[in-house]
Amino acid sequence: MNHYKSIVELHEKSGFDPPKNPLLSLMTCKELMTYSVGQDRFTGDFYMIALKKIKSGHILYGKTKYDHSNGSAVFMKPRQIIEVRNVQFAEKGFVMFFHEDYLSGHLLNVQIKKYGYFEYEINEALHISPSEEVIMWELYEKIRKEYDENSDEFSREIILSHIDSILKYSDRFYKRQFIDRSPNVSGTMVKKFMTVLNDYFKEEKHLNEGLPSVNFMANKLAVSPRYLSDVLKQETGKTALEHLHIYLIGEAKNLLLSSESNVAGIAYDLGFESPSYFSRLFKKVVGVTPGQYKKEAVN
Repeated sequence: MNHYKSIVELHEKSGFDPPKNPLLSLMTCKELMTYSVGQDRFTGDFYMIALKKIKSGHILYGKTKYDHSNGSAVFMKPRQIIEVRNVQFAEKGFVMFFHEDYLSGHLLNVQIKKYGYFEYEINEALHISPSEEVIMWELYEKIRKEYDENSDEFSREIILSHIDSILKYSDRFYKRQFIDRSPNVSGTMVKKFMTVLNDYFKEEKHLNEGLPSVNFMANKLAVSPRYLSDVLKQETGKTALEHLHIYLIGEAKNLLLSSESNVAGIAYDLGFESPSYFSRLFKKVVGVTPGQYKKEAVN
């Protein structure tokens, strides 16, 4: 597997023409034709934004293949493993690479890290509606015009402002997707989450395997951890970690009022490795320590 430190190197190994800017590359699917990047599996020090519909071949990052024909936008962050093999596009699309150094000293260098969809798996790609696709293409064309025709002290700022707009619109479109997509993907995630969590404790896995993590829950629900948290946040206003904490504290309250065990015993019964961590979490969520909660409840 190759790691590309520069976009120029990526172009050379992939047989593409050199980019006009060593830190920025823009290509349409017509220009790409059959798309087989580098050594098929690679990482790079750059971001990727792509809007495409594929006819054959596959793209993979994370653990899941993307090989369907729906129009989608996908996002890749630096040093994320991506695999592209013999991909042919069904119709027009674009691929944009921009090196992380292109963002240096710009506000977007900080803001881009806040967009959770760069953490999503490929099967959680953004599905674009026709009207949304028009917006994406308008912004791409503005970037392309600046990329092809202008090169002055304003170019980078203008291009980054349009990239920023693409990212903001994509954030909006993902929110729409969480609401609009089928119940198998969204709308019932919190129910599925609670089912997995209830089964985990019912089967007493916490006694041998410890507390369930967000990564564990995401794996059981066949989504990426960030996607899981974002969907739950959209549905309930709370992240996956917050739901885990609420569940644990609910179980703790029940044991504090119904068990003869002390605080340390209850912590271990719930799967906590440390009673002190249990007490800190309980106080953070409830506002009082477990001992104070039990005392106040009794009185």
